[in-house]
Amino acid sequence: MPKTIPTFKNLKEEAVFWDTHDIGDFMGELNIVEGSYKSTDEKKTTMTIRLTPSLKRKLDKISKGYDISTSSLVRMWVVDKVRKFAS
Repeated sequence: MPKTIPTFKNLKEEAVFWDTHDIGDFMGELNIVEGSYKSTDEKKTTMTIRLTPSLKRKLDKISKGYDISTSSLVRMWVVDKVRKFAS
């Protein structure tokens, strides 16, 4: 009997599931998608923002759940918000 991917209540529950299961057991449920990465030659610059220690700790905890750096998480959120305002 083939295994099926369950519905998850939250990201943490999903992460625990994939940490304890082999994705190969679920290949029949997965779809191949096409995507692209738009590279830019635009140079990056640094911006300093001041946060309260408690907000920084919350951001650190959230980013750890996604297994990415805190700065990457914040940058993704900023890009997402700017796209919403620019469209």
